[in-house]
Amino acid sequence: MEIYETRTEIGSRKNWLLSLIVIVLVTFGVLILLQGVALALIPTLYNISIEDLLGLMTGNFDVPNGRMAMLFVQGIGSGIGFWVAAWVITRFIDKAELHWDVQRSRFNSKSFGVALAITLGAMFFNGLLVYWNAQLDLPESMAGLENWMKEMETQLMELTRFLTDFQTIPELLTGILVIGVFAGIGEEMFFRGVLQPKMKLYTNSAHWGIWLTAIIFSAIHVQFYGFLPRVFLGALFGYLYHYSGSLLYPILAHVFNNALTVLVIYMANQGLVDFDLESTDAVSYPAAITGLLVLMVGFFYFKKINPAKDGELDQSV
Repeated sequence: MEIYETRTEIGSRKNWLLSLIVIVLVTFGVLILLQGVALALIPTLYNISIEDLLGLMTGNFDVPNGRMAMLFVQGIGSGIGFWVAAWVITRFIDKAELHWDVQRSRFNSKSFGVALAITLGAMFFNGLLVYWNAQLDLPESMAGLENWMKEMETQLMELTRFLTDFQTIPELLTGILVIGVFAGIGEEMFFRGVLQPKMKLYTNSAHWGIWLTAIIFSAIHVQFYGFLPRVFLGALFGYLYHYSGSLLYPILAHVFNNALTVLVIYMANQGLVDFDLESTDAVSYPAAITGLLVLMVGFFYFKKINPAKDGELDQSV
């Protein structure tokens, strides 16, 4: 019951290819523009020279204030960037109406609590998917592709490790704001708010729409050895929206998932918990099975207490 009411010609099913091309162009344009603005502000805001800034962008992370500067770029250029792209597409291209009054009316504390329980269960189950995905082994004929994928994964892991190596409370709070709040709002507004109802319209299937959007959501992160667990999370957020008709649930679930991960990483950095962000060679099957059971029961109950009819207010052409 996604809400995305538009009567524009470009929003019709017959113009799906043109619509997708426009979405890609607008989104990348907005992301590049905002990242450029953020980079231009770094020397002034964080007292980083142009030379150090160039080094920081090429992997030299030994720069004072470098972590905060990179978080700033990620927050503006990615989190806020996806939100702005979604707003531009919704407001000026599709001229769509998301009916936020209706979405807020569909939000309640009971369903919110169940959504958080579902997300927590999914996080435990996702450990198994992370383990399976890490075992990816391509045929010998694709060795070149596999080496490139591993190199990309190593580079992105180094960046992730740098960004999440929080040592102070201000860094932790900035990480929660950027990785948790900004990413949760921006990505859900774009992927679940805009792209998912379009995919549902183009395929004439809610489930295809959810999974195709989840695949695109995962692919855009360009982390091949985390592709499967991210598809799973994308589908989870998609079904929260589908069953409730309110973007508030996937937004808050996404924020909760990311913020909790950031907090656990910080606690691990302080020696308070045993957690290794890079570890993929072991999995707790009891935790994964328990998480799956919580997830399944939670979704059954979530759907039961959100009885709005599928397709309600979904009047896309």
